[in-house]
Amino acid sequence: MTDDHENADFDIASPKPEALIESLRAFGYSTPAAIADLVDNSLSAGARNVWIDCHWAGSLSWFRVRDDGSGMTEAELKEAMRAGSQSPREVRAATDLGRFGLGLKTASFSQCRRLTVASRKAKVSSIRQWDLDVVVRSSEWRLLKAVSHETADLLEIPGDAGTAVVWQNADRVVGDASVDDPRARDRFLRIEEDIERHLGSTFHRFLSGPGSLSIYMNGNQVRPWDPFMTTHPATQPMPEETLWFQDQAITVKPFILPHHSKLSTEEQRLGAGSAGWNAQQGFYIYRNRRLIVAGSWLGLGLQKEEHAKLARIRVDLPNTLDESWQLDVRKASARPPGPIRDDFRRIARASRERAVEVYRFRGKAIARSSTAGTSFVWNSEDVRGKIHYRLNRAHPAVAALLGSEATPVIRAAALRLVEETVPVPLIGIDHSESGLRQAGPLEGCSIAEIGALIDTVRASLAGSGLSSRRITQMLLSTEPFDKYPELVAAVGTESSDSDQAGK
Repeated sequence: MTDDHENADFDIASPKPEALIESLRAFGYSTPAAIADLVDNSLSAGARNVWIDCHWAGSLSWFRVRDDGSGMTEAELKEAMRAGSQSPREVRAATDLGRFGLGLKTASFSQCRRLTVASRKAKVSSIRQWDLDVVVRSSEWRLLKAVSHETADLLEIPGDAGTAVVWQNADRVVGDASVDDPRARDRFLRIEEDIERHLGSTFHRFLSGPGSLSIYMNGNQVRPWDPFMTTHPATQPMPEETLWFQDQAITVKPFILPHHSKLSTEEQRLGAGSAGWNAQQGFYIYRNRRLIVAGSWLGLGLQKEEHAKLARIRVDLPNTLDESWQLDVRKASARPPGPIRDDFRRIARASRERAVEVYRFRGKAIARSSTAGTSFVWNSEDVRGKIHYRLNRAHPAVAALLGSEATPVIRAAALRLVEETVPVPLIGIDHSESGLRQAGPLEGCSIAEIGALIDTVRASLAGSGLSSRRITQMLLSTEPFDKYPELVAAVGTESSDSDQAGK
């Protein structure tokens, strides 16, 4: 046997290894999601500390994940390196975060061509490596037992037990970039930041509280991101519900986050998360406290909308319902089973309605009608199935504008106030909730009312010395009078006749 054969365990012989390699690499992991899959393994091994290092060196860049978990024996390591080492239907520990026995391999191969794992258990260390280039050259799946000094130097395991995973030849991340390529380096640094944010949200329930997990990213401790802002005094938890499916409990708890007026600038930034307030609304699906789906209405026919952005709903699943929830290999998507979809839709609608109430109540520049103690600039009303938005004539600034003593300064100030308080959020809420169409300009007004308005504007323009013909041309090209050319022409004819009679 050759040295190569002595340095390998054989899994399978493959006449076309490239086809199987591409299948293993086809899973669409992002780099942060792939790293999170490795952290899943650390948690399943009982780790209390996980260290993640990302080292930029151009095409020689590498990634490493180490933990202080229980570690693996040599036999356990060989089994873990085998694709599909666990059946998804296999009964697992309630705290197990895996399912298919594919995560380590598919997550790693989606990013790199060389995967090395070292593990120590009972003070005995073992090493195995998959090098896809070796597999292609030999047409055999050789699980290597020995590695280069360069790789061995990266496999330090803290303590008497634990595991280290190293990615090299990270072609899907850095390609053949030169170490001096500033753009490639910037991309790499952004990936590091994305990894840290992703871990802070995915494992936030492990990263807080007594005896919590600690994750270190390039030496810096990862901070948890709580999407529900549970410690903020203005957050409104709604009642928790327990739904049953296949004799398994699913707990659902909605939270209504504080209106922005209750948040500091930093709290607003943190609450927005990585995707922004609108994108973060909806359900948050957890499997054994590990976040699977962050901010989705789960295909229940509900849209992400501005006025619902304060609604976030926590859902806790056991790992026994993976198949029913269509949990994929990447643990990146899930869908509620048919028998409980109506319950999820009901909870979603109740949460959205409460979010709208908070959103509307704190929006001080808008209101459906004037209320005691508060004078709003705009009111809305339903007139024969159409929504109309009106200036509140009782508002002090509007009343001053309409008063006979209004000065140019008062007029300018009142008009500026009108500009600044256009009820855009209220319009969005009304259209979403009622389905009614907003009335068009002057829609619902009588012919006499529109004619009187045209006559008033014409009289005002006539005072500036413009001719009747010129005024008519201006009105015909001015919103909303351009929609009523017959009325403009009629009023113009009357004015012209009146002018002639006066002469």
